[in-house]
Amino acid sequence: MKSLFIHPSPSLARLLSLIVGALLIMVMDHQYRQLETLRAVLSVAVYPLQVIVNAPVQAVHSLMSSVATRQALEDENEKLRVQNLLLKSRLQKFSALESENKHLRELLDSSVHLGEKVLVADVLGAQGDVEAAQMTLNKGSQHGVYLGQPLVDAEGVMGQVIHVAPFTSVAMLITHPNHALPVQFNRTGVRAIAVGTGNDAVLELNYVPVTADVRVGDLITTSGLGGRFPAGYPVGEVTKVSRESGSPFAKISAAPSARLGRSQQVLLVWPASGPAAVAGLSESLFYAP
Repeated sequence: MKSLFIHPSPSLARLLSLIVGALLIMVMDHQYRQLETLRAVLSVAVYPLQVIVNAPVQAVHSLMSSVATRQALEDENEKLRVQNLLLKSRLQKFSALESENKHLRELLDSSVHLGEKVLVADVLGAQGDVEAAQMTLNKGSQHGVYLGQPLVDAEGVMGQVIHVAPFTSVAMLITHPNHALPVQFNRTGVRAIAVGTGNDAVLELNYVPVTADVRVGDLITTSGLGGRFPAGYPVGEVTKVSRESGSPFAKISAAPSARLGRSQQVLLVWPASGPAAVAGLSESLFYAP
């Protein structure tokens, strides 16, 4: 005869006892805080396991943070490089403007000392070779420029105008082989003719007697002979004096005072006598095409 009652299985009974025991422990811990010490001990024992489990997550976060920081630094460096380039470009522009303003001030100061009417002109192009030591200016007949007009910079005589168009003109430099300029030695007053050599750093002084008192370092200025170039303009400085026996003239070289081929602005000069006073002069003395 089967039993009228069903006995629970041992496993189910253990589960129920464990559940009841867990509930009792939870109630006791909640009410009387009896398990704080045990909880502390268990947390210490479990901490290394928590660290090991959390290590990959921390490594990923650290790597992502490092990558983000590196990218931010690279972006910032690129931005700073661009800013640095722009600032350097602006500084170069400011330096160029400062140099140009300084040169213009020198020209204006020079024009005050000259006393003649002058006009500032920009150099549009220059040819410094032996065949064509010339420069094109942005001033022409519409600005009053005329053939043979003297051309100077803040340091000295540069040349004269040989072609005139309505809005531009062409000037020949004093170093052109076909250019000749009446000069005198500022210290002694001895006169000579300064002739171009094709070298923008050398002038030859012709027709100076071998007995003349000429020394290296002497300043050469325009003599005013002929009226085309006003007297007193610096032309150059003596760099070499050679006296050969049997020759009536000394061989003298000079370095031009003007910044030939380097000036961006020049002065066109109207002599006090005006261009009409020199219109009848012989061209061969000053310019032999």
